[in-house]
Amino acid sequence: MSGDVASLFAEREADRYALHTKYLNEQMVRLLRTIGFDVGFRRGTGAYLYDRDDVCYLDLLGGFGVFALGRNHPRVREALIQVLNADLPNLVQLDVPVLAGILAERLLGFVPFLDKVFFANSGAEAVEASIKFAHAATGRRQLVYCAHAFHGLSYGALSLNGDAIFRNGLGPLLPDCLEIPFNDLGALEQALAPRQAAAFIVEPIQGKGVNMPDDSYLEGALALCRRHGTLMIADEIQTGVGRTGRFLAVQHWGIEPDMVLLAKSLSGGHVPIGAVLTRKSIYDKLFSRIDRAVIHGSTFAKNDLAMAAGIATLDVIESEGLIENAQRIGARLLGAFTAMGERYELIKDVRGKGLMIGIEFGAPRSLKLKASWNALETINTGLFCQLITIPLFQQHKILSQVAGHDIHTIKLLPPLIITAEDCTWIERSFDAVIADAHRLPGAAWSLGKTLAEHAIRARASA
Repeated sequence: MSGDVASLFAEREADRYALHTKYLNEQMVRLLRTIGFDVGFRRGTGAYLYDRDDVCYLDLLGGFGVFALGRNHPRVREALIQVLNADLPNLVQLDVPVLAGILAERLLGFVPFLDKVFFANSGAEAVEASIKFAHAATGRRQLVYCAHAFHGLSYGALSLNGDAIFRNGLGPLLPDCLEIPFNDLGALEQALAPRQAAAFIVEPIQGKGVNMPDDSYLEGALALCRRHGTLMIADEIQTGVGRTGRFLAVQHWGIEPDMVLLAKSLSGGHVPIGAVLTRKSIYDKLFSRIDRAVIHGSTFAKNDLAMAAGIATLDVIESEGLIENAQRIGARLLGAFTAMGERYELIKDVRGKGLMIGIEFGAPRSLKLKASWNALETINTGLFCQLITIPLFQQHKILSQVAGHDIHTIKLLPPLIITAEDCTWIERSFDAVIADAHRLPGAAWSLGKTLAEHAIRARASA
């Protein structure tokens, strides 16, 4: 067996499903085979993936949003090679790394209302750090979060997760965490009024469903936090770094929260990274004395590879105008999907900002379609979206995702580099698949019958 990694990948690619079945997540392998996604991707370039037969796919999943620059961007890759070739004094620990200081400086140039940066290895770690900052800064214990929120799967982050499927059977979680409805200022005021809440954590646009705030919600939430002495944490792990057509999604609504959390696309998808941007007054409450200089941290946080990737990513976003491209291309796609919604009764809503787009499907009006919809929903809530994503993948070579468990929204998180030609590919493909879903009998509903049978068998075996 060769020691060269590229050769090793090529030699063992055919074994990937056997390896995962034996040593890793067997259920993920079963899922991929059930829905026909077991094509064996072998390489990725920009917005495109290529399977073992070198068939090209357009990636609208983006590794859950990490590939804002697309896969294997040459400038990020070159930055990583330079770090490896430079023999830098990485992770000395009893020192402060130069590249971390530079990346922090660059980040705060995009977010001038905050003063300090804490680096971590992931979005979940950033959430965990923000919890510590909030407790230390306020002396309070309670944390307030929204229904349908997703903030990560480590235990502190999981305690703020508004989706029960991730939490069931995994308690006890953090005490004194209060869930309230998203987009409900009355509920937030009631939660904060006792002045027990250290922080209110919120995604400006919720990832699970692409749920949009009312125009007055985030501004009103910040005002309530100020009134009741609660910190506001904007979880921009998915929405930040240009995704929505601004560097931060909160900038659409002109607010300045006390903390901003970033991760995912901050390193261009190459190296795990997370960041908490916060005010100096908050930062100094946790790192308050010389003997508390290492009160919180992580062994691999601030490593030179992650910091170099972050610096290169910000350079690319600026020099290639990717925030502007996200705004322009996103507006085109939102317009196209809105027009489809006027033609197709199965489309209930289209929403999003920039290149974070949700297409929500709902019960149709016509009796024949409604009967088929209801039959699927009885077996498994949200199953209909697979009648869209699977044909998109198999027939049109587009990789997309359902935006969460038991919901009817398909979410698009494409790289910010996608082109007008890619938009034509997307629009043509979605139009064809959605049109087919309106035909009875038709291939889409035959697929629905097959998926329903799989769901019934899986439930019976469980």
